[in-house]
Amino acid sequence: MAARKIKALLRCGALIQVVSPSAVKYINDMAAEGRLRWIPRKYKPNDLEGITLVFCTTDYKKLNSTVANECMKLGIWVNVADSAKESTFFMPAMMYQGDLTITVSTNGASPGYAAKLRKQFEDEFGPEYKEYLLLMRRLRKRIIAEMPDQERRRAVFAALVESDLPELIKNGEANKIEERIKECISTRKFDH
Repeated sequence: MAARKIKALLRCGALIQVVSPSAVKYINDMAAEGRLRWIPRKYKPNDLEGITLVFCTTDYKKLNSTVANECMKLGIWVNVADSAKESTFFMPAMMYQGDLTITVSTNGASPGYAAKLRKQFEDEFGPEYKEYLLLMRRLRKRIIAEMPDQERRRAVFAALVESDLPELIKNGEANKIEERIKECISTRKFDH
């Protein structure tokens, strides 16, 4: 659980400190790469000095409660795994495909249901959406540079968004992808 939260925080550029006598391989690797600081020991109250946000992800409810209470006294935002009552914020379940980010939150009512929905989104929005958004980023730059008419640009972007490009990417139909882009850019209804 800690590793999942760390992945999300690293994507946001957070400075992360992990306090735990042991760590999973991912945390160990990130510490070795200098992407986070791992303190390999048990928690001490002074570990909260200078901290803005805390995640309690241990299997020890008493420890999680102790840390949460200390955070609340110090005005530090805290999220306690499996305890909405002790949390001052909730972390949504998140899935990523490149520039696509989808988040789901139940505000602590059912993290399991949020995870289930995240899984459904992962199944529905596969790696083709990462490629689609890379393509859209390149096309957007090109279209903005080449089409001075804002109304026409909007129409072209709408056509691209409504097209079957993600499906064509998924199926590896490179020739049809180029054809579809040309159709969206030059179709008669967009010509002046």
